[in-house]
Amino acid sequence: MNKKTKLNNKSAEEILQLKKNLLNLRFQKFTGQLEKTSEIKITKKKIARLKFDLLKGTGEKNA
Repeated sequence: MNKKTKLNNKSAEEILQLKKNLLNLRFQKFTGQLEKTSEIKITKKKIARLKFDLLKGTGEKNA
């Protein structure tokens, strides 16, 4: 495995972990247990940044 593959695997795992966290935050918001609702927005931005970095690193283009 080269560096890029390891980085992609790490980023993919991190994205999955953030998505699970986002799901938990949404459940907490629904049940009224979430005090900092801004955590949802912050987590979404983290996921978007990681996805962008993954696409940028692999050279994929949607054009």
